[in-house]
Amino acid sequence: MPQVGLPAPLFSLPDADMEMFDLADLTGKQHVVVYFYPRDNTPGCTRQAVDFSDHDSDFARENCVVVGISPDDCLTHADFRDAHGLSVRLLSDEDIQVCRRYGVWQAREVDGVMREGVRRSTFIISQDGILQHVLLDVTPKGHAATVYQLVQQLNSRNPHGNRQKHGRHA
Repeated sequence: MPQVGLPAPLFSLPDADMEMFDLADLTGKQHVVVYFYPRDNTPGCTRQAVDFSDHDSDFARENCVVVGISPDDCLTHADFRDAHGLSVRLLSDEDIQVCRRYGVWQAREVDGVMREGVRRSTFIISQDGILQHVLLDVTPKGHAATVYQLVQQLNSRNPHGNRQKHGRHA
């Protein structure tokens, strides 16, 4: 599992529109929230995606991009996005390589049976590419608000360097 204070593992994955998202492209430009979730269209995953989408403009004001990653394919992500009006970018990790790199692909017991799957987790990466927060086994309800507060704290440590510029200087 990646360590807080070290560079976040880089990755490149396709989104719901089959366009590539490359984490390296945002280094030096924006904070990134990467949340891993088990599957599209489950109650918890839907709540989490909707909550992040509802806060999308808040994150944007903090110069932060939010992406969700699951092993579902791009077409499933597109259906999920469209059915729920999601604005967060959903990335497909069908070969689970990024899930493994981030340590969220794990075996666990479900109804007495050992199964492998995604551990619902969130990683907050500052614009310099350093992992700032790792949140494991998160509860979907209220999670987006908690993550938003952590991103605000990143900006409060460097109030002039992280927020988007709006063209006017005081």
